[in-house]
Amino acid sequence: MSEVVASQVSVRDLKTHLSEWLGRVQAGEVVEVTSHRKPIARITAVNSAESSSSSPLQKAIDAGLISWNGQKPNLPPPVKLRGKGKLLSEIVIEDRG
Repeated sequence: MSEVVASQVSVRDLKTHLSEWLGRVQAGEVVEVTSHRKPIARITAVNSAESSSSSPLQKAIDAGLISWNGQKPNLPPPVKLRGKGKLLSEIVIEDRG
């Protein structure tokens, strides 16, 4: 399967406007890099299947098992254990000083 090249960019222009070109690639555009008008490289976005295969967290997000809205998590209060003593979280906070 051959990819259709949507854009060409010189090495000089790529270095000058790297963020812009990478944004276009991230949006799905394929970019061919040229040096002296000869193609030397092709930049493509990483497939989500490839990137998620190495990250269990990304797999869980992709499967809809977990999500994040960008905010701090809303956690329930800690559970008091039966018996005497401090909570582990309290011990950790004291240890941090």
